[in-house]
Amino acid sequence: MKLIIVNGPNLNLLGKRETDIYGAMSFEDYLEGLRKDFPQISLSYFQSNSEGALVDKIHEVGFEVDGIIINGAGYSHTSVALTDALAAVPASAVEVHISNVYKREDFRHHSYLTKNCDGLITGLGLNGYKLAINYFIDKQ
Repeated sequence: MKLIIVNGPNLNLLGKRETDIYGAMSFEDYLEGLRKDFPQISLSYFQSNSEGALVDKIHEVGFEVDGIIINGAGYSHTSVALTDALAAVPASAVEVHISNVYKREDFRHHSYLTKNCDGLITGLGLNGYKLAINYFIDKQ
């Protein structure tokens, strides 16, 4: 099985920014652990602060992977382009947010991405990515 994790803006700063919300671990360190926990999964990773680069990556891989785990970060709440990209490819997607967006500012309570995802995992920290991988395994 081939999965990709696509992370949006500012998630390159995990482990450094707002550690009270996002934790002290970098995503690269967490990803290393995921790859050890799921050796049977071909797990790739992409992060960008640029909306266009995220759209391009979804277009590039969305026809060849079995699933997309997407944390659109701030773009989740603003990007019609990202939701259209998810709709344009056959790969299933699961949306993940590290923090509980419903405990945060009101504008974070709506995500454009969710309508084109099989599900939404929010507020469970980095563990949300692991839960998304398990979803795709169980879905097989």
